[in-house]
Amino acid sequence: MSLSKEFDGKIALITGGTSGIGKATALAFAQAGAKIVIAGRRATEGEKAVQEICARGGDAIFVKTDVSQPNEVKALINKTVESYGRLDCAFNNVGNGLNRPLTEHTEDDWDYIINANLKGMWLSLKYELPIMLEQGSGAIVNMSSVGGVVTIMPGMSVYSAAKAGIIGLTRAAAIEYAKSNIRINTISPGAIKTDALENNFTPDQLTLIDGLHPVGRIGKPMEVAEAVMWLCSESTSFVTGHNLIIDGGYTAQ
Repeated sequence: MSLSKEFDGKIALITGGTSGIGKATALAFAQAGAKIVIAGRRATEGEKAVQEICARGGDAIFVKTDVSQPNEVKALINKTVESYGRLDCAFNNVGNGLNRPLTEHTEDDWDYIINANLKGMWLSLKYELPIMLEQGSGAIVNMSSVGGVVTIMPGMSVYSAAKAGIIGLTRAAAIEYAKSNIRINTISPGAIKTDALENNFTPDQLTLIDGLHPVGRIGKPMEVAEAVMWLCSESTSFVTGHNLIIDGGYTAQ
């Protein structure tokens, strides 16, 4: 996929951009000519990502942000506009979960998972959309999961509820802003080879996860990043309210 000229001079915001899929997407947008705003809670990792982009000739800033906190999300968008004047593309890449039987979840667990996923997505949209409305254009991609489409494993019920909520929120928002030249879509990845995944499973478990995907392996962060860029490109100018599943055939079984 060659989108280098299309993103020249555009501004792309990536939340959760300090590692994994988010960082891969930030690097991909930067390579395609976009100026990057990376948001996340880990300042050291965020600054390293910015340095990596700048070392390759790109332009990027980091803004420390917890997307479950409205004042921090508002400050993030204000900093984006202050630094670059507009916001063309946003990848709202948020999500955390707990693997625990439904009856053993506490109210604090529920609040943590819903805030980190669904509330953080709503707040991101709430503050991104006014900027895009003012400038008359924009493309937003929200991070969900195959867990929002199918049951991935026991113990992930609250996570699945949050991720399914993101798909519903995206569809409704896409319709609400369809006539404003703003497109809003969702991606739902399967297992992706990130540090977070590898740190939470043994090598034997990872081999088992590979085998659950019909293509015989888990995905790569850049494969998701390229899908995000595609959804933000003019190639998908007639695509909005869509949930793009990126799972090596997992949900097709």
